[in-house]
Amino acid sequence: MRQSGKIGAIEGFSSGAVERRASARLTVATPGQGFTEITDAVAAFVRQSGLRDGLVTVFCRHTSASLTIQENADPDVRTDLLTALDSLAPRDAGWVHDAEGPDDMPAHIRTMLSDSGLTVPVIDGRLGLGTWQGIYLIEHRDRGHRREILLSAIGA
Repeated sequence: MRQSGKIGAIEGFSSGAVERRASARLTVATPGQGFTEITDAVAAFVRQSGLRDGLVTVFCRHTSASLTIQENADPDVRTDLLTALDSLAPRDAGWVHDAEGPDDMPAHIRTMLSDSGLTVPVIDGRLGLGTWQGIYLIEHRDRGHRREILLSAIGA
């Protein structure tokens, strides 16, 4: 029988009214398939919002690009993730939907496997990411595109 982990006490609890909200649009020009880190842009949005504590939502308005929170220290992680996506949704699998080329349907599958939206806590005016975490837009198409990312913050 496998042991389960030990759950610690809830720490740093706070509560209060929602007093602020902010929203904006971020446009990212991708060079083609790969990861574009957008952490600094999201952090700048949070600073501009004046939010001290709450949530920021990051939403990609496309079905062939996606978002992820991943390690931002070693670029080999992103290389290996692209290799994994290539094996999970190869371009040459004989997909029925290929109206925009052989990279079209695999891009939709890769978006489904990652995500179109993320929510990140805001703590003391900063993104609540871990030490080696970054927010990335993943372009799943072979050629570059202009991608719209919607940002929304709520809290106090």
